[in-house]
Amino acid sequence: MKVKFFAQIREITGTESLEMVVPADATIEGVRQALMAKGSTWHEALSANVLCACNQTLCDGTRAVSDQDEVAFFPPVTGG
Repeated sequence: MKVKFFAQIREITGTESLEMVVPADATIEGVRQALMAKGSTWHEALSANVLCACNQTLCDGTRAVSDQDEVAFFPPVTGG
């Protein structure tokens, strides 16, 4: 699975994207938890309110994912 990071998440982690192998019963929340377990920098970047997408469609953490999916994490968009 390809995982992409945007805006502050990319800046904090210093990572634009990475590849992950996920178990058959993986969810986006499981992916987020696995990434946060990589260390304090990752925990800081992903523990706040983040939006997620799977295959370029916004979704929540309960979405099931597979190795063929592309997941993205990004901060909420603000503006006026």
